[in-house]
Amino acid sequence: MKTKSVLTLTDVNAILDAAQKEADANGWAVTIAVADDGGHPLGLRRLDGAPLFSIEAAIEKARTSAYGARETQLFEDMINNGRTAFLSAPMKALLGGGVPVLVDGQMVGTVGISGVKPDQDVQVAKAGVAAIG
Repeated sequence: MKTKSVLTLTDVNAILDAAQKEADANGWAVTIAVADDGGHPLGLRRLDGAPLFSIEAAIEKARTSAYGARETQLFEDMINNGRTAFLSAPMKALLGGGVPVLVDGQMVGTVGISGVKPDQDVQVAKAGVAAIG
C-alpha cells in the first residue's frame, strides 16, 4: 500500500498567508482557495474588495487544477489555441489561476486564485505554493 503526503491545516494557513501577502503587496483584491488533491476545499480567504464572483471562481480553479493535475492556464491556452472542443470537459474553471501543490513530485493539493488578470492570479497562487516548499 502506498502512503501519501497531505496538506495540514498549518500548510493551508501558510499558503493562504503567503498568497495574501503577494496580493497585498501588489494591491490586488482576490479570493484565495486551497483544495486537497481531490479538489475538495480546505481553506478560503476573500480579501477586502474582491468581487463576489471570485469566491466560486477561485474554488473552481482549485478544483479544476486537481481534476486535471496541472495548472489551469494550460487548459485556457489549449482552448485559446483552437481546441474549443475542450470546453465540453467536465470542469468549470478552464481559466488561468489554478496551480497544483507538489510534494516530492506528487500532487497533494491545489491553489485557486480569482480577482485579477490570469497571469496575476497565477503569480499569487505560485507565491502561496512556494510557502510550503
